[in-house]
Amino acid sequence: MSFIDTRKIAVTSRRPGWYGRQFDSPSMTFVHYEFDAGASVHRHAHDQEEVWHILEGELEVDIAGETRRAGPGMVAIVPANTEHEVKALSAGKAIVVDYPLRRFQ
Repeated sequence: MSFIDTRKIAVTSRRPGWYGRQFDSPSMTFVHYEFDAGASVHRHAHDQEEVWHILEGELEVDIAGETRRAGPGMVAIVPANTEHEVKALSAGKAIVVDYPLRRFQ
């Protein structure tokens, strides 16, 4: 599986307002998200490091109590086992990468 056409991956929504196309490499999990204004991801932590790359729109990202607005071209890096939450201030798109692989329920 060296090449993946993400346009052919079915869109899923684990949370209201988040629409993602998820795939895995041998060691990482990727999700290409489109999000609605007002959508949020509750405060949580997990074993994986997580990187948010904002492509369009604006997110408010809180990592361990430090909150920043992040727009196109910004990256938010969440260390493993660190509480974080995300709120969409507008509609937009982001790519989220977890290392190592993350299994969603």
